Amino acid sequence: MKKIVLVFSVALLAACSSKKTPDVSGIKVELKTERFEKDFFAVDTLHVKNSLTELNRKHPGFTQDFLYNILGTAPDSVEKDVPGFIRSYQSMNALVPEKFRDFPKIEAAVKRGLQFVHYYFPAYRLPTRLITFIGPINSYGNIITTNALAVGLQLYMGSDYPLYLSSMGQQMYPTFISRRFSPEYIPVNCIRNIVDDMYPLNNLNRPLVEQMVESGKRLYLLDLLLPEAADTLKTGYTQQQLDECYASEKNIWSFFVQNDMLYKNDPNFTRDYMSDGPSTQALGDRSPGNIGQFVGWQIVKKWMAKNPGTTPLQLMEKNPKQIFEEAKYKP
Repeated sequence: MKKIVLVFSVALLAACSSKKTPDVSGIKVELKTERFEKDFFAVDTLHVKNSLTELNRKHPGFTQDFLYNILGTAPDSVEKDVPGFIRSYQSMNALVPEKFRDFPKIEAAVKRGLQFVHYYFPAYRLPTRLITFIGPINSYGNIITTNALAVGLQLYMGSDYPLYLSSMGQQMYPTFISRRFSPEYIPVNCIRNIVDDMYPLNNLNRPLVEQMVESGKRLYLLDLLLPEAADTLKTGYTQQQLDECYASEKNIWSFFVQNDMLYKNDPNFTRDYMSDGPSTQALGDRSPGNIGQFVGWQIVKKWMAKNPGTTPLQLMEKNPKQIFEEAKYKP
């Protein structure tokens, strides 16, 4: 197998989008923020059942989701598990006011993303609640329910949070993952959840290039729904990794073409290029993991440039094989 080395370029070679961002300021979005963690950590641990009844009154539906799906307790062990969890995570909860002092900005970014969702997908039923919580460190960071976006703050405490850097933390979340555990990723991950809700990803048995295009469609859609968000937040790459991908775009594509890799569909093979990781081994240590999403993103941008009248809905429903064949991508 031929290998390439990504060449660093100081200049950012990404093509600037000339598309005008639509004005969505007139779209009304009802989004109420609920700080569930504040009320949960105020539970009277001497009278757990009564306190949880009041908690459920204030946060209907989500209290049950938290207890049984996120916390993972059983009805007959709530009175033991809830006080134990509160003791274990009280120190984390104490840091939340400082770590998330700019949460109104995060809320505003999520709300703006929802305005774009409604603009492009008016039939989609928007969530009306933005719920923050603190769950177990090995639990969910983002959840979408019937009418709410829920955010697990335990996975957004900042990349330097000591628990992430501990031996236990690194076993669960190596640095290439935990460096993204910062508040600025919340809006992107919330809107990504909505994209996945509208269009569940199914790459089973698909050739590598079709998997790339499917991932690229999602990145392109995030560009539309979060036009002000940095590409590093949407891709999960560092700025240097992203710059080097653009600088080496031709070589990256040649690597896949010359090694006859585009139509391989063995999961043991495709996961090397479509899964998160510290790097893509065949492309060198300075490359990002999940390089396939970058390639697919460029293919989709090329196809959309040739088909400027295509709506986001039409793009998402377009067969990835057709997009690849019609794009005639050749950087």
